[in-house]
Parts: sequence; structure tokens; C-alpha cells
Amino acid sequence: MIKKEAAYFFGAIRFFTRLPVPAWVGHSAETLNHSARYFPLVGVIVGAWAALVFVLASFVLPDTLAVLLSMVATLLLTGAFHEDGLADAVDGFGGGWAKEQVLTIMKDSRVGSYGAIAIALALLIKFNALMAVMEWPEEWLLAGFVAAHSVSRFAAVTLIYALDYVREDETARAKPLAQSLSVSELLIAALFGLAPLALLPWQAAVAGLGMAVITTLLAARYFVKRIGGYTGDCLGATQQLAEIAVYFGLVIAIQVLACNSI
Repeated sequence: MIKKEAAYFFGAIRFFTRLPVPAWVGHSAETLNHSARYFPLVGVIVGAWAALVFVLASFVLPDTLAVLLSMVATLLLTGAFHEDGLADAVDGFGGGWAKEQVLTIMKDSRVGSYGAIAIALALLIKFNALMAVMEWPEEWLLAGFVAAHSVSRFAAVTLIYALDYVREDETARAKPLAQSLSVSELLIAALFGLAPLALLPWQAAVAGLGMAVITTLLAARYFVKRIGGYTGDCLGATQQLAEIAVYFGLVIAIQVLACNSI
């Protein structure tokens, strides 16, 4: 039982990051399918890595560069996996009209103008939001890294649970993750995804989670309306949008608390 769960966890690590995993971990559709429950836990690791890089960099560099390096660190750790999904999704929805057109464009490995703009704006918004969070104690930023990455990955998992996977081809990379999750698997994902919110003041946790929920619901509704469900690229786009939404929630909480303290 423990070894099987460890295989699922390491399967998520291998799929979503560039970290090495033990040689005994097998690779199968079943293992990868069940690894979705640990998607948010991978987010905890990525967020903790971003926080660590920021702390180390801030000893010798200005805060602006420390934040930038923390962002670069997450891109290197994940191979820009989710950012690529965002770009493909925006290219597909922006350049296609019918479902078939959208899916065809998404599958194209080339990044179009819509996707390039989406990535640039996403990174720019993240940077400015994180700098705004720095107006409050540093602990907010460090906890915010972890919470944003875990909550946003849980947001993507909820799409796997609630929506239909719409690609028919078996070669799609996200296909093994596209099977239905059980309630118990969703609860495990929720535990890892939401627990880091406890590191934040309750006002920030509520605001961050609320913004992520609204963003995820809007994204899910849009995906269903346009293509009838989701693809792997939709999951990446949801993660990116929900991560930004959490940062926005933190900024809103900071502004509200600052006004109340006047």
C-alpha cells in the first residue's frame, strides 16, 4: 500500500517536474492516472522551492531580482509545463472557432501570437502581484508562494473530477490523467491543495481561495461552452490563472487590511 502510494507520488513528480525519481518507479497509464491526487502536493514542493530561492537571493540581491529569480526557479523546476499549456490553450481558443479547430491548434507545438502574449502577460502580472504582496511582512510572500502553487494545482484537479476529457487520440500527453477521479482521491488532493492556506492570515487565505474558486468556475464554464470539456492544455491554463488569482486575493487582502488600519 505504502509503496503503491509512493509510486503515485513519484509519478506526479516525474510528470509535472524535472526532478529525478527512484529507478524502481514504474511508468504506466494506471500509475499516472492515480498520481493526479498528488498534483497539489507537487505544487507545495514547487512553491517551497520558490520561497527558498527568494530567501537565499534576497540576502545579496534587491527584492525585485529575488522575486524574478524565484519565478525563474519554478520555470526551471517544472520545465514551464503549465505555462506551455496556457499558451497552447490561448492559441487554440483565440485562433479557432469550432471545437475541431480549437483542438487542432492546441495540439500544434508552435507558439502563436496569442500564446506568446498570454505567457508574457501572465509572468508580468505574477511579478507585479508578488511585488505588491511584499508591502506586507515577508512571511506573507513565502506562504503565498506555497499556497498559490498548491491551490492552483488543486483547481486543475477539480476539472479532471468534474469535466469530460474531450480529446479522442490516445497519444495526448494528458490522456492518462483524464480518467475520472474518485471522491477519496479528490479529498486527498484537497488536503494537499488547501492545507498551505493555513500558513496565511485568515483574511488572505479567504481572499486567495475565493479568487481561485471564481477563476476556476469561470474557466470551467468557458471550456465546456467552447469544447464541451477540457484538455491537458486547459489544465495548464487553469493552474496558471488560479495561481494568479491567489496572488490577486493576497493583494486585495493587504489593501483591505491597510485601509482598516488607517
